[in-house]
Amino acid sequence: MNQQPPKPYLPSEARVVRRRRIALVLWRALTIVFVGLAAVGAVLPVMPTVPFLLVAAWAASKGWPEFERWLLRHPRFGPPIRHWRERGAVPRRAKWTSALMMAGSGIGMQFFSQIPLWLRMAVPAVMLAVAVWLWTRPEA
Repeated sequence: MNQQPPKPYLPSEARVVRRRRIALVLWRALTIVFVGLAAVGAVLPVMPTVPFLLVAAWAASKGWPEFERWLLRHPRFGPPIRHWRERGAVPRRAKWTSALMMAGSGIGMQFFSQIPLWLRMAVPAVMLAVAVWLWTRPEA
């Protein structure tokens, strides 16, 4: 009978350090993913930038404080993040842009008969709810 030796027991401190390192890597990876999505949103008119930056700043605050500080001090990205954190404020231009893009997407979906009817109805309903919520936010 071949029995494998038991796995070495890690002291609790070593396990905690390993978990912290893993968490740090995951927070940083999440930050990078959302900064990448924000970069795509800066180039593509149909994708937002600021919501992805907000999530990136939040993730960076958990595991990459230097990057969070850089985002907050950035001349272009910093103000919307600070406004959101301070008052939950969204600039009027962002509200209009978001609402128009969602309306265009919802209307555009109706021309694709391959999309099931329930989805063609549900997605615009969700976008309408998001637009209503967005317009209830204070303005930056």
